[in-house]
Amino acid sequence: MSEISERFERVARGFTATVEAVPDGAWERPAPCEGWTGRDVVRHLVDWLPGPGFLLGTFDVETGPIPSVEDDPAAAWAVVRDAVQRALDDPEVAARVADCGPPGRMSLEAAVDMTCTPDVLVHTWDLARATGLDERLDPDEVRRQVAAVEALPPEVDEAMRRSGHYGPRVEVDDDADAQTRLLAFMGRTA
Repeated sequence: MSEISERFERVARGFTATVEAVPDGAWERPAPCEGWTGRDVVRHLVDWLPGPGFLLGTFDVETGPIPSVEDDPAAAWAVVRDAVQRALDDPEVAARVADCGPPGRMSLEAAVDMTCTPDVLVHTWDLARATGLDERLDPDEVRRQVAAVEALPPEVDEAMRRSGHYGPRVEVDDDADAQTRLLAFMGRTA
């Protein structure tokens, strides 16, 4: 298991624990992402990770049948999570290189590390916030992500915001903790 595979597994484990802990009746509560509910947070990951576009679809990774997020969000997430993990754990699949659009050509492993793992991490917080669960994220991954986003050149930050995938950066105090800084970068208020 590579470092990237281990990192995804750890972050996905946190999201899984949150999905499995959502109380009855909490799935339709509003999430921090405008217009989304808790269920929509799971739906987002279940819809975009398999493709057919970026991510798994780009690298010809099959998930198999995915249950409906409406009927069983935890089961739907589990199928997608397991497909990503299987791909990362297979050195041949993890090393596949494909054209990933604006980021250029990269391996599946690099694509997961750049986009998937951070997305699962922040959406763990979104789902927890929507459903009243523990909002603490994996501190090692939070520190790693904060270091990465704080090192971005201004033009990359601007391009990310123009993409529509990130809200406006929220201003926080210089002494804010790492999780607050990461969430602020992603356009969320803790």
